[in-house]
Amino acid sequence: QVQLVESGGGLVQPGGSLRLSCAASSLDDYAIGWFRQAPGKERGGVPCISSSDVSLYYADSVKGRFTISRDNAKNTLHLQMNDLKAEDTDVYYCNLAGSTIIWGQGTQVTVSS
Repeated sequence: QVQLVESGGGLVQPGGSLRLSCAASSLDDYAIGWFRQAPGKERGGVPCISSSDVSLYYADSVKGRFTISRDNAKNTLHLQMNDLKAEDTDVYYCNLAGSTIIWGQGTQVTVSS
């Protein structure tokens, strides 16, 4: 069973950047994605960003600011977040989608001055 360990969340000022990482035992045959969970709400059913062999998806709210990437040699996926806004404050979950669905433990991102 593939497991995911997230890192990189924290507190950042508006306009700042953060890079989230998600280490996996394997990324083989999985699409990758990042989901958000707002305070007091359930985790979103649609990723804010995702990537597979055939498609790349960005939610309108993150286009031009967030970038998803994968390092297959290190079995790690990343979410680079630039020009962060207060409304980006959420818990972020990495996700692998393939024959099974696997979630990271979540990492808090807080954008505040």
